[in-house]
Amino acid sequence: MTQRDRQILRIAGPSIVSNITVPLLGLVDVAIVGHLGDAAYIGAIAVGSMAFNLIYWIFGFLRMGTSGMTSQAFGRRDLACVMQLLVRSLTVALAVALTLIVLQWPLEWTMVRLMRPTADVEPWARTYFSICIWGAPAVLGLYGLMGWFVGMQNTRMPMFISIMQNVVNIFASLTFVYGLGMRIEGVATGTVIAQYAGFAAAIVLLLRHYGRLGRYMVWRGVLQRNELWRFFTVNRDIFLRTLCLVAVNLYFTSAGARQGAVILAVNTVLMQLFLLFSYIMDGFANAGEALGGRYYGARNGDAFRDTVRRLFLWGLFMAAAFTVVYAIGGMPFLRLLTDDEAVISASSAYFPWALVIPLCSMAAFVWDGIFIGVTATRGMLVSLAVSASVFFVTFFCLSPWLGNHALWLAMTLYLAVRGMVQTVLYRRDIAGKI
Repeated sequence: MTQRDRQILRIAGPSIVSNITVPLLGLVDVAIVGHLGDAAYIGAIAVGSMAFNLIYWIFGFLRMGTSGMTSQAFGRRDLACVMQLLVRSLTVALAVALTLIVLQWPLEWTMVRLMRPTADVEPWARTYFSICIWGAPAVLGLYGLMGWFVGMQNTRMPMFISIMQNVVNIFASLTFVYGLGMRIEGVATGTVIAQYAGFAAAIVLLLRHYGRLGRYMVWRGVLQRNELWRFFTVNRDIFLRTLCLVAVNLYFTSAGARQGAVILAVNTVLMQLFLLFSYIMDGFANAGEALGGRYYGARNGDAFRDTVRRLFLWGLFMAAAFTVVYAIGGMPFLRLLTDDEAVISASSAYFPWALVIPLCSMAAFVWDGIFIGVTATRGMLVSLAVSASVFFVTFFCLSPWLGNHALWLAMTLYLAVRGMVQTVLYRRDIAGKI
């Protein structure tokens, strides 16, 4: 194992742990209300969590944009810029969060109209939303801090914060629900407390480990026009890219739903296999953000190109390993997710798609990390726009003949085309500049 491999694993490992713990916040809430004796509580958590996942996903640029620009500044040892990026990111994050709080009633109305919960679920969903919206400053502030930590080549702090959040969430929610007799409001309050506990922990870790960098802070440059323009340009491209990503994922779910409950369930359980692979590959993407941006900022072309090569070798290894594991144990794993024989039986016809997706999607994950690291966000937007177009054209043209297979073919091509377009853009716009 080379030194570069050890660098990659040192960043990717904690990131993978953090990625896996993220869904646990929602799972804990579902598990707690699932024992309260009313299915409406579970529905309320599902609706509310989906609304916040969508909102916060759209503002994920606060993490990714901060990560890429910080890693480049770190690579060229521009500590004044490093500190300005931290302050700039937190300022924007808190401004967005306060805007969400001010607009909470229109957002809540939109949530209800889009998701159309049943009459017994709607009041509890509104309760959950009206409490959890107050966690927006902590969530979005953490986005900025997490991106900054990754840019500083430190993924252990985000891992610690993610684990701590889950522990606090479990303890607080159980205390409010079973200790104080609260219901949805108890779960929501526990979630908000966990979010602020994570934000507070991030601030403490920041001051403890990076407080000495405060002497490099130059406040005059924080609002400099050119730097602000670059910050918002990078984040604008990521924001628009995320909208395309959300459109594809939402349509994939809705197109499956229109084919009936069994097909929807089949697509949902098979997608869990892809999501599991994505949690692993996102860790290597984070390594690409941190190391790629660092060496790009330092103008170290040899180290940068070696990082790209090693990331692709790790990506190929992981894709091949997941394909083999899914081929051997994929169907037994599906039986852990559902015991509905109709769903399991129908899954066998579409299971081959789950086997090819890791190899088809690997390049997109690796390139996303590299492109974020070098802040080539326009290339990310272009690749997503092209691949999303391929997704919709493929599905609409072939669905009358292939049915649900057309949906999976469209998803597979969408992921593969993303990687191919980014490969072309890398060779044209990035490889020759370092």
